[in-house]
Amino acid sequence: MHALLVDATKGSVAVAAAVLLAACSSPQRAPAPVVDRSPTARATVVAPAPAPEAPKVLPGAENAGKAGYYTVKPGDTLIRIALDNGQNWRDVARWNNLDNPNVIEVGQVIRVAPPGQQPLDAGVRPVTPPAPAASSAVASASAPRAASSPTLPPVNTPPVAPGDESVSWMWPTGANDHVIAGFDEEKNKGLDIGGKAGDPIFAAADGRVVYAGAGLRGYGNLIILKHNNTYLTAYAHNQALLVKEDQSVRKGQKIAEMGNSDADRVKLHFEIRRQGKPVDPAKFLPPR
Repeated sequence: MHALLVDATKGSVAVAAAVLLAACSSPQRAPAPVVDRSPTARATVVAPAPAPEAPKVLPGAENAGKAGYYTVKPGDTLIRIALDNGQNWRDVARWNNLDNPNVIEVGQVIRVAPPGQQPLDAGVRPVTPPAPAASSAVASASAPRAASSPTLPPVNTPPVAPGDESVSWMWPTGANDHVIAGFDEEKNKGLDIGGKAGDPIFAAADGRVVYAGAGLRGYGNLIILKHNNTYLTAYAHNQALLVKEDQSVRKGQKIAEMGNSDADRVKLHFEIRRQGKPVDPAKFLPPR
């Protein structure tokens, strides 16, 4: 009996060893691949790149570069644009159908000359010659003109004399106030006149108020008068404004009180603008 158990045990060990050897000698199988079948994985699709948006066409783009139009630049305001072009900002807003004149966009092209009016070239301002006699005018109109006859004024056309368009000028401050900074085309667009807070500021000529407020940076409490189609005057840094927009004023009328709004001292900054371009007021005002 004991011998039979020993033989059976040996047989079992032999069978187990054979099975183990067979398992070690058989080739190993690679693990099954893992496939992500989640809804998110199935929904992942590479979308095509969106088509580029068409560039925005700003109002008035078709008039860019034309005489009588202006392209808005960063920092511009309608008041500044109107002043630089010798116009009433309300007129500019009306010509361009601006519902909100405080909202203009960089690159927008706006009209700065009245509809139907041919603007002058800012670089050449011809002098209007005296009217010829009636007989001469008829002769000139009937005579043939040579093909080579020049049609443009010469480049060295002399400047228009101060005081044209029959504007009668006076100093905008009292006799005791004094000039503390003269005109400089790059640094100072007018005259700075020193005085005391509350000193009267006078209209330098007959005109109409086209702006009264503090909406133009660097000018403080400002008044702009339009005297005719050529001339504007500006009165800046006041402590009090005594007139309102669209009000007519007379030469010598008190329109403001001197102050230091948006300035480093009490003074009046006074400008004369001819067709929007600053000119030296000292060449227009009477001598003191």
